[in-house]
Amino acid sequence: MLMPDVSLHEKAMEIYGILLMTYGERPLKPPRRDPMTELIMTILSQRTTNANEALAFKRMWEHYGSWEEIRDADVVDLTELIAPSNYAEAKAPHIKATLAQIIREHGEPNIDFLEDLPVEEGLNWLLSLPGVGVKTASLVLLFNFGKRIMPVDTHVHRVSLRTGLLAPRTSAEKAHILLLEILPADPHILFNFHVTCLRHGQKICTWNRPKCPQCPIKYLCNYYRDVFVR
Repeated sequence: MLMPDVSLHEKAMEIYGILLMTYGERPLKPPRRDPMTELIMTILSQRTTNANEALAFKRMWEHYGSWEEIRDADVVDLTELIAPSNYAEAKAPHIKATLAQIIREHGEPNIDFLEDLPVEEGLNWLLSLPGVGVKTASLVLLFNFGKRIMPVDTHVHRVSLRTGLLAPRTSAEKAHILLLEILPADPHILFNFHVTCLRHGQKICTWNRPKCPQCPIKYLCNYYRDVFVR
């Protein structure tokens, strides 16, 4: 029996609670990696797998060994090193230009100053960097600085669309704002909502052939209702 209609906030929190029980809760801090590494690895992560992102970063760092050396790298050589990451020919110049801008503006490859900026100001600064979009900026601000912001990657976007937390055809950019409006103003919850939706999107709510019968939130899901119930 399907759940009756409830407010989006209540539905989001019920989904969150079930996903938390399914995939476990993670502490927001300490962050898994320093802010500069998070920023550059998130640029590398765009449209590629976690394994290829990690391999590309490992090859790059082992070869150059410092942010300054990467900034000054030959773009062709850098592109070859990060080739495991898709679209390396676009990411290499973005990484070089981003590092150049940070070092030029702040005298060193360090973005720890974002800790003291209001979230909107920090977001706008990050968005001014070459190759940095709202997903990358939001991830850095939440994961490393515990800011109240909701990163939306492809998995969070898909799960939120299918469950009806977002209206059909809502863009990922708009989703960053809308999900923040229906979730509590708690960075720990925002972080775990992101992480559990990501894992759910990787394991169950996949883009191709989602495993709906195995899904722990299927009775809260519009997609399941439309495909399997009607």
